[in-house]
Amino acid sequence: MTLDPHAAQHERALIVDFGSQVTQLIARRLRELGVYCEIHPFNRVSEAFLAEFAPKAVILSGGPASVKAETSPRAPEAIFRLGVPILGICYGEQTICAQLGGEVESADHREFGRAEVEVVADSPLFQGVWERGRRYPVWMSHGDRVNALPEGFEPIAKSPGAPFAAIHNPARNIYAVQFHPEVAHTPDGAKLLRNFALNIAGLKGDWTMAAFRDEAIREIRKQVGAGRVICGLSGGVDSSVAAVLIHEAVGEQLTCVFVDTGLMRAGEGEEVVRLFRERYNIPLIHVQAEELFLGKLKGVEDPEKKRKIIGATFIDVFEAEAKKVGDAEFLAQGTLYPDVIESVSFDGGPSVTIKSHHNVGGLPERMNLKLVEPLRELFKDEVRALGRELGLPAHFVGRHPFPGPGLAIRIPGEVTKEKADILRKADAIYLDEIRKAGLYDEIWQAFAVLLPVRTVGVMGDERTYDYVLALRAVTSTDGMTADYYPFTHDFLGRISTRLINEVRGVNRVVYDVTSKPPGTIEWE
Repeated sequence: MTLDPHAAQHERALIVDFGSQVTQLIARRLRELGVYCEIHPFNRVSEAFLAEFAPKAVILSGGPASVKAETSPRAPEAIFRLGVPILGICYGEQTICAQLGGEVESADHREFGRAEVEVVADSPLFQGVWERGRRYPVWMSHGDRVNALPEGFEPIAKSPGAPFAAIHNPARNIYAVQFHPEVAHTPDGAKLLRNFALNIAGLKGDWTMAAFRDEAIREIRKQVGAGRVICGLSGGVDSSVAAVLIHEAVGEQLTCVFVDTGLMRAGEGEEVVRLFRERYNIPLIHVQAEELFLGKLKGVEDPEKKRKIIGATFIDVFEAEAKKVGDAEFLAQGTLYPDVIESVSFDGGPSVTIKSHHNVGGLPERMNLKLVEPLRELFKDEVRALGRELGLPAHFVGRHPFPGPGLAIRIPGEVTKEKADILRKADAIYLDEIRKAGLYDEIWQAFAVLLPVRTVGVMGDERTYDYVLALRAVTSTDGMTADYYPFTHDFLGRISTRLINEVRGVNRVVYDVTSKPPGTIEWE
């Protein structure tokens, strides 16, 4: 992963990743403090990298490996010679101890989930948050544990399964915890990370969206020069924010291509066209391609095949339209930081494909274009903040996430125009009721799914044989984990009645109460 060129103007922290599934949350917590940080795999952190990155603090993440294994990852030794504050989390604590002369053992008393730690000594890490002699809830996830500390270290907290649940070496400015302060299940975790970043490391926390906007504009101008840029608009928040930011930087050098697949939510296509042509006066090519996409999807039921067909067709249409622009040198994408992180595997091994993602992959090579990705160091909530900074309408930047393949993956089985129209209307009614109830902003994502199931019903003393509609609504902070939203039975009854009365083709409504994991947020 390349260093962000304009973040160098800010003090920054380095997060060394050992493969934890929640490493991204460490970055989110620091970003919330206004601290710029980047995540890099442990085996890509060289002395040359450290000299260029010049972190003011380093955090070593958790990870799935056992420090006891011969092939387990280690922190680059150069980190301990930097002289900057270091915080180890879970595996990070264990590798600190193993590398600096302590001992780690495979514990008989493993700890997974909620636990309590008892503070046994004062520490700058706990200042103003935890008091000596008291117990506090935390989230643990470890099988190994530290059983002997390196020279100069002392325990500052313990738990039933970890006698060294937190340790420090104030002389070397090294701190470590066996629990995970980055997750919401450790109630005071964010405060502990604040102590480390702002008080111990002395980071100023001066990274704001206003500063990012100004710096990004300068970088875009520097990269693009007098060249022309094309941007594929999906109608979603990410590509829209990227386009408005780039337009602010290079003006008429940007042309947007909006491919309307016919698989968007009600009114979204019209809103995108209106927003870009009328409000921002951004050159926009609007391609009506519903018949093409539905034709390609005819008879296809497998969700992965549907995603790949939509992605490939989008690329073909976009390429044909982009060539009409003529002399474009750059392709703009709304790539976000989680996408960048997930593309860099420290072990180099293949990951299991849960779902392929819809993007314009392959286009830069096919069309000999250079990528412009101004959002590649932002998380989703930061993109929304940037959108507000750029003046995009609040209701637009606050919209729930919408998948690239659109309604096609909310119609299990074959996709047809009839099904898409039924689902579009049902989804609009569902979201309308959520907004009327004042619940829209409490929910991470809400949508309807048209099931490939018909059931018998009775309407007006007549037999019906129509579709089943499933409703889904989840709460989440980042989409990595999620839980269903606890609607009242009154709300569900009200929305069910309205859907059946107003949407011809639906005679039964169900509500999905599956969390993620084990389920995914989308059905396909």
